[in-house]
Amino acid sequence: MFEGRSVGARNPMKARAWFTPTYGAISWLWLSLVVILLDQVTKAMVSSTMNLYDRIELLPVLELTRLHNTGAAFSMLADAAGWQRWFFIGLGLIVSVVLLFWMRRLKTPEQTLLAIGLALVLGGALGNVIDRVWLGHVIDFIHVHWHSRYFPAFNVADSAITVGAGFLLLDAFRESERAKKG
Repeated sequence: MFEGRSVGARNPMKARAWFTPTYGAISWLWLSLVVILLDQVTKAMVSSTMNLYDRIELLPVLELTRLHNTGAAFSMLADAAGWQRWFFIGLGLIVSVVLLFWMRRLKTPEQTLLAIGLALVLGGALGNVIDRVWLGHVIDFIHVHWHSRYFPAFNVADSAITVGAGFLLLDAFRESERAKKG
């Protein structure tokens, strides 16, 4: 009845391995880890050398400014009563799990742009989640401006999310072009 296998035994030929170089885009997780490492190292450098609100002008349009963001992008919900910390931690973790499963299902190398984009977004999301868990806020320090008009401050994780989103859009554009041709 069970052909020599114990009940519950798995067929080794059908077992799915998560971290094999040939299975989906999981092999791109190194990029997520690099983003997390760069993000955390730069935030640690800023935290150890600058006080809150300190500014260092690098270029006429670029400053390093240590800021703490308890909200989301562009400091949305920063003035909320504190619930946003746990909301954004939960959201970041859910998005990260979804991205991991999505990456696992990709066909590489056909979907390399998509894999790179997802890996960048994953690394950025987890970089900011780490800050929220340990500090209760995200450290932002890259501050771009033109004269007296300032763009909201950001960090390496935010940059990775933005570049990753660009890769996702580029992949979607390429896929729509392929669909039109094929």
